[in-house]
Amino acid sequence: MVIKNVNLETVCGITSTLPDNPYPEFAFAGKSNVGKSSLINGIMNRKNYARTSQEPGKTQTINYYNINNEFYLVDLPGYGFARVPEKVKEQWGKMVENYLHTSKQLLRVFLLIDIRHEPSANDVQMYKWIVHQGFQPVIIATKSDKIKKSQHEKHLNMLRNGLGLPDDVKIFPYSALSKDGRDDIYDFMDELLAEAKES
Repeated sequence: MVIKNVNLETVCGITSTLPDNPYPEFAFAGKSNVGKSSLINGIMNRKNYARTSQEPGKTQTINYYNINNEFYLVDLPGYGFARVPEKVKEQWGKMVENYLHTSKQLLRVFLLIDIRHEPSANDVQMYKWIVHQGFQPVIIATKSDKIKKSQHEKHLNMLRNGLGLPDDVKIFPYSALSKDGRDDIYDFMDELLAEAKES
C-alpha cells in the first residue's frame, strides 16, 4: 500500500448527517488515549494529520480521511475515561451506533486495545457491542514497543482470553514509535480492498 493523498474530507458532529461515501471504509474505535490518532497518522504516513492529545476524549466527532481517492479511514469518538458529562457520552454512543448501522461502505472495524494491560470492562463492553451490531472487529494491540518482543505472545493471548475472541479473529501488535506492525495492517487492508473490488 502506497499512501499518495490524504484529505480530512468530512467531520460529523452529533447532529450531522453522515456522508454516503463512494469508497470503502475502515473504522477505528478505542478507549481514550489508546493511541488511535497515532495509529491513523501512522497508516496515513503523516506525522500529525490526525490530532493527537494528552487529554482523553478529544475526538468528539466522526472524522473521515479520504486516502488516495480509494478508501476512507473513519476515526470514531474514543470511549472510557473522557471527562465529559454522561449525556455527551450517550450522544457519542448514538453517533457510533448510527454510523455502524448506516454506513454502506464499512469493510471492517478495528478495535484498539493497549497491549500492556488486560482488557478493561469498557474494552470488553465495546467489543461485545460491536459484535452485537453485526461486525467482527479486528484487534490492534497498541503500544507494543512498551513491552519486550519476547512478551508479545503472552500479552496477545491475554487480550484474546480477556475479550473471549474466536480463534480466527486477527490481532495486530502495533508501535506508533517504530511503526512496527504497520505493514501487516497494510497487507490486511489491501486484501479486503481487493475482495471488495471483486464483489
